[in-house]
Amino acid sequence: MQMQIKLHRWLFSLLIIGALFVGGCGSSPQANSTPTPNPASGESIALSASPSPSNAVAVSSQFSNLPRLEGKATVVMTVKGAPITIELDGTNAPITAGNFVDLVQKGVYDGLVFHRVVREPQPFVVQGGDPQGKDPKFPTARLGTGGFIDQKTSTERRIPLEIKAKGAANPTYSKTLEEAGVKDKPVLMHSRGAVAMARSQSPDSASSQFYFTLTDVPFLDGSYAVFGYVKQGMDVVDKIQAGDRIEKATVTQGLEDFKPGS
Repeated sequence: MQMQIKLHRWLFSLLIIGALFVGGCGSSPQANSTPTPNPASGESIALSASPSPSNAVAVSSQFSNLPRLEGKATVVMTVKGAPITIELDGTNAPITAGNFVDLVQKGVYDGLVFHRVVREPQPFVVQGGDPQGKDPKFPTARLGTGGFIDQKTSTERRIPLEIKAKGAANPTYSKTLEEAGVKDKPVLMHSRGAVAMARSQSPDSASSQFYFTLTDVPFLDGSYAVFGYVKQGMDVVDKIQAGDRIEKATVTQGLEDFKPGS
């Protein structure tokens, strides 16, 4: 019986790993194998002490030209004719939320497919945002490998891992909280309805792919960047199946706090 429980946990861990990783595309790194606590065991990252200023990792100058959201914004995403209202938190995740607003404004998400949905053996995530999915002829097996290609640079836009710990003045960039030695919990946690960025092994590899959490997923806290929450329409998210498309995504509030970058 104990062996069966261990096997169940191991298999579910593999599903977890496969559900968040962005595969290689061009110069993108291959799908990663970043270790995470065993989700089936109920473990979570040890979090207790307050972070000291020396623990905080500042954002690199290479990301200074990225879009930012300096406040809150609302995005309404339509799937199967039904709205999903998302509140973005640019106060605590300015670059991550700003990147999402910019992509919505550019129409990047319109027509994209949700390529990965994990509900078994227990609810986990719904993931989409691969621009390659706009082409209905694109091979389904290769979805999850792409990111947003910036026409200005003809390269994939990458954003840094951005996680703000409770009590910290600024987010930690380019490292998980554990790697940065930060012990406090994130301000934005992976509760049910969280919206966060998918990435590959490199912490600074997120681009356009995102996921909704279908339940509380505390073992991801501090390792992936949450940047908002579903405020209305979680029942719509619960019904999304792999292959469903985002019909339209629109910023309905908060554009006055959006800085498009350079």
